[in-house]
Amino acid sequence: MALLTIAFASVARRGQSTLSGLWLLGWTMIALHFAAFLFLPAPGHWGDLASFLGLAALAWGGVLFMWAAVPYRSHVTSSLWLLFALLVTHTLYLALLTINPPASWTLVPAAILFGALPLAIAIVSLARFNHPLRWTLVGLQCCLAIFLLMIQRRPGGADLALDAIFFTVYIGCCVHFWYGYHRATAGAFITIAGFFAWAAVFIGGPLTVHFFPHMHLEDEVWNLPKYVVAVGMIMLLLEDQLEHNKYLALHDELTGLPNRRLFQDRLINTIERARRSGAQAALLLIDLDNFKQVNDTAGHHTGDELLKHVSDLFTGRVRRSDTVARTGGDEFSIILEEPMTRADAARVGKTLAKLLEEPFICGQHAVRVGASVGVAVFPDDAPDAEALRIAADLRMYAGKNSAKIAVAELPQPRLVKQPPQRETSPVIKRQAGLQTAE
Repeated sequence: MALLTIAFASVARRGQSTLSGLWLLGWTMIALHFAAFLFLPAPGHWGDLASFLGLAALAWGGVLFMWAAVPYRSHVTSSLWLLFALLVTHTLYLALLTINPPASWTLVPAAILFGALPLAIAIVSLARFNHPLRWTLVGLQCCLAIFLLMIQRRPGGADLALDAIFFTVYIGCCVHFWYGYHRATAGAFITIAGFFAWAAVFIGGPLTVHFFPHMHLEDEVWNLPKYVVAVGMIMLLLEDQLEHNKYLALHDELTGLPNRRLFQDRLINTIERARRSGAQAALLLIDLDNFKQVNDTAGHHTGDELLKHVSDLFTGRVRRSDTVARTGGDEFSIILEEPMTRADAARVGKTLAKLLEEPFICGQHAVRVGASVGVAVFPDDAPDAEALRIAADLRMYAGKNSAKIAVAELPQPRLVKQPPQRETSPVIKRQAGLQTAE
């Protein structure tokens, strides 16, 4: 298990995230569970301490796995309170149960807390947040509390209580992973099936002892689901890393928009669909004006924020079926799907260019950029994707050059220095007056 934990850490290190950190912490708890159980034969209180640490670490690991699979854990404060409630209730009950002999009256309030604390948190936060996965967890905890109150005082009730606690924890992991990784991949299937088998151990073990008392199974047979889950979670990490690498290969890292490679693929598919249906499709190339001056005067950070702002503006003003891509440093390309006419495409281009006339505020800088737009329509302007892109590119630069010429032809104000005024003598004034009269 220690070697599997090290292998898991090696895989998680290549794609560090909050999720992989929680999983690694969970497997560290499982390794601590195995390590603590090595000292169970220790005499006196040392054996009790080893038993408590082993059982608590097994519960802590399951709770961490469960919480890591909660999709809303990072932005819902009550989810963190629910995590603390689960950790506290499991730790308290296991500590009381490992006291030899335990005070039986203390187990009653401890068992009630299993259901009362999660239920109270869910009800208090109901006005702000509500999710079926949370109520599933609350229902499991309430069922556990009722079961513990029923069996904990009976002969052999302590062992049944432990089995019930760990069954609830790991069937909860199975439900949470099924909800969070409901996808057809080997890693998801192995992990969910492994958690289900891990939970089933705590039912199968007591049933085997009860119905087949002479059957002997080695302890490692019951530990096999742990290794299955570890392998499945490593596969999940590798699948997520491959998916992330695939995303980075097809999307711009700064804006998250499709990059040139994905843009080319979508443009070809759009043209093929338009050709089959006999409709039109349009391509817009939009180049930001004076973007280099923004980087030079306000810094590259402001330029990056401006590009993100422009990408948000563009994606918010086109249809979902259309594609907005960043195909250059300050160049954006937009594929307008059918139905689309040249007038519609020109109107979209003017609208997007007008959006950039408003100043963008970034920190202490107020940035204003313009845009040059090139429009090309399939099949009127070009028969294929490459020719359509060239046609839009030529029209964009033609518009940019004509704008420069128009600016250059405007009359420029000139400051002319006036000669200093000197005091005129009375004789000259009289002569000037005579000449004027004549």
